[in-house]
Amino acid sequence: MQVANTGFLRPQMSTALNSAEENHLETFCPGVVQAGLPENLADENPDPVWGSVLQVNKVHAAKPETRHRAATGGSLSALCEYLVDNGIDVLHVKNSTTEPTHGETHISNTRADVDAAAGSVYGPAAPLEALVAKLDLGKPFAIVAKPCDISAVRLYARTDERVNDLVKYMLVMVCGGFMPPFGMRAFYQRVGINEDDVKSVRYRGNGCPGPTRIETKDGQVFEETYLDFWGTEASMWHLPWRCKICADGTGEGADIAAADTWPGGSPTTEMLTNDPGSNGIIVRTQNGKDLVERAIAAGYLVNEGPATIEDLNDWQPHQVNKKMAAESRYEGCRRSGHRGLRVEGMQTEALRKQLDADVDEQQVRGTMERIAIGKHRDDFGMQE
Repeated sequence: MQVANTGFLRPQMSTALNSAEENHLETFCPGVVQAGLPENLADENPDPVWGSVLQVNKVHAAKPETRHRAATGGSLSALCEYLVDNGIDVLHVKNSTTEPTHGETHISNTRADVDAAAGSVYGPAAPLEALVAKLDLGKPFAIVAKPCDISAVRLYARTDERVNDLVKYMLVMVCGGFMPPFGMRAFYQRVGINEDDVKSVRYRGNGCPGPTRIETKDGQVFEETYLDFWGTEASMWHLPWRCKICADGTGEGADIAAADTWPGGSPTTEMLTNDPGSNGIIVRTQNGKDLVERAIAAGYLVNEGPATIEDLNDWQPHQVNKKMAAESRYEGCRRSGHRGLRVEGMQTEALRKQLDADVDEQQVRGTMERIAIGKHRDDFGMQE
């Protein structure tokens, strides 16, 4: 994976793929297809929006420093600490040391490694570039990644049996998308930073959600709150096209998914300074349930109590809305000569039937209008 001239990470091919290789790639590439749990792990009657759900709990990391440093309640960091303390490496990402706005592949086998990767990375990141190398080692490990990455791993497992043997846990953060390069350029311009002068970016953490912190090469520090960075209006959010049409922000293929727990889907101004942070964790498999129970019993996680699907709907309304609209957006892609995404087992067609006809048409037309002006292209935002 290399940084393209658009700022995105893209695969650089040494030779062109033949037709068999391309067909194989399209069976698991998250730019083509997304899927949830395999049939042997999935519920017979999954929730139409949230997928397979064994239980939902509100939790946080037991260590106050882990809870504070991580992006929300630190539950994924705490689970990673438990795993490395029990001999399981973790494949995930941390802030890049070479591209300030990006994430880079990171393998943790100590608590210090986990701590170095705490906090969200809202830039391009490709954790799966290390997947095959980890499989080649023949040692068990866990993965923490975006929902689209976990979908790719589940689908890849159909042709590489080592995945099910060696990848012991698949964990995700419930994902609203990442900040594309053109969005970061707009942010730099707004706050008066020269992009070439940026030394490091910390998107989130050291609080819930913590400030976005930019440090320049000459030592200047710029901080903005989560609300100021992302904007208080949905129209201000910058997201890549693939995130706009995603049907799986909730990580339906994972053993465990961790979500923010802000009522209404966004923190209030008061929460920015007073919220210690908690996660809603969705446990999807028995494997995930066992891991959570062991981490709680061993003192890595604090269980604040059970939660419900209705709580998830309140904490993550944008995920509900996007899943409901996914198939309408794919229809807009198809009418515009693009295939959108192929979805396996996520009930998007049934959800589309629940939409009001006017809302459905609005989503279809809105998608077509965005494609017409080039929003589906990587170079969108680079045009004069």
